[in-house]
Amino acid sequence: MELRHLRYFVAVAEEGSFTQAAEKRLHTAQPSLSRQIRDLESNLGTQLIIRGPRGMELTPAGRVFLEHARLILLQVDTATEAARRSARSAKTPFIVGFLTGQEMEWLPKVTEFLHDELQKTELTIHSASSPELVQSLLNGKIDVAFLRLDKEARGLEFKLVTHEALYALLPAGHRLASRTSIRLDEIASEPFISISKQYSPALRNVIDDYLTRSGVHLTPAHEAETLPMVISFVLSTAGIAFLPAYTQRLLPPSVVARPLHGEAPTIALAIGYNKTNTSPLLKLFLSKADDLIKRGPKP
Repeated sequence: MELRHLRYFVAVAEEGSFTQAAEKRLHTAQPSLSRQIRDLESNLGTQLIIRGPRGMELTPAGRVFLEHARLILLQVDTATEAARRSARSAKTPFIVGFLTGQEMEWLPKVTEFLHDELQKTELTIHSASSPELVQSLLNGKIDVAFLRLDKEARGLEFKLVTHEALYALLPAGHRLASRTSIRLDEIASEPFISISKQYSPALRNVIDDYLTRSGVHLTPAHEAETLPMVISFVLSTAGIAFLPAYTQRLLPPSVVARPLHGEAPTIALAIGYNKTNTSPLLKLFLSKADDLIKRGPKP
C-alpha cells in the first residue's frame, strides 16, 4: 500500500464519483484510478466501494477506512511541514507514537502536559500497530509511545498506564445485540473473528488465554489485522470479535460493543521508551507521566 492509494481513495470517497475524482482532483484517467482502488482493496483484503448503476457508495469497512486514511494523510502532511520547519528553525523535535486509535484518548492530555514546552518543540504524532511502535522506539525514530507491553523488547522500558477490558463486537442487528452482556456459551456456534498475531500479538495472546481458561472453544472463521478488517468481517459474516474498550468510539453505527459476562479479560496499555534516549523532553515527559496517567481517561 502506498500513499497514492490513500489519496485516490479519499478523493473518490469525497467526490462521490470516480469520474469527478479523476478529472477534478487527481488529473488522471478514470481506468487508472479504478485500477488503483482495486489494488488497494486487494491489499486490504476487503471491499471499500460498491459500484452500482446508481453510482458508488462506501461499504462499512470503507467508511471506517476513510477516517483512518484522512488521519494518515493529515499526519503525512504535518510531518512534511514539520521537517521543513525544523530545517529552518531551532525547535526541538519530539515524536510521540500511539497505538492506532489511542491518540483520540491520550493526545489531548499529552499536549496539555507539554503546553509550556510546545512553543519551542516540534511535536510530531505517529500512529501504528504496537509491534511497529516497538521497532520505531528501538530504532530511535520516535521518543515515546503509548503501546502494548512487550517483554521481548530488550532495551525498552515500560510504564503501565491502564488495563482495558475487552468487549464483544457484533452487528447492530445481531440476535444478541440487545443483551447487556455476552456469555461465551451463547456465541460458541457464531462465526468468530480472530486477531492476527503478527499485527497484535499481545491482544491475540489475551484472547487465546481467555478462551482457554473459559473452556469454550471458538474456531476462527477469519483472522483480521486492522479495525476496518474486523468490522468488515463482523458485518459480512454476522460474526463476533473481541477488542479493547477504546475501539468503541471508532465503530460505525452498524456495529455495537457489548461487555463480556463475568470477569472480562483485560489488556495492558503502557508508555514505552528507549533507555538510551537522552532527550531532555523525554525526561520531562516521564517526570510528569504519573500525573498524566492519573488525569487521563479512565478504564
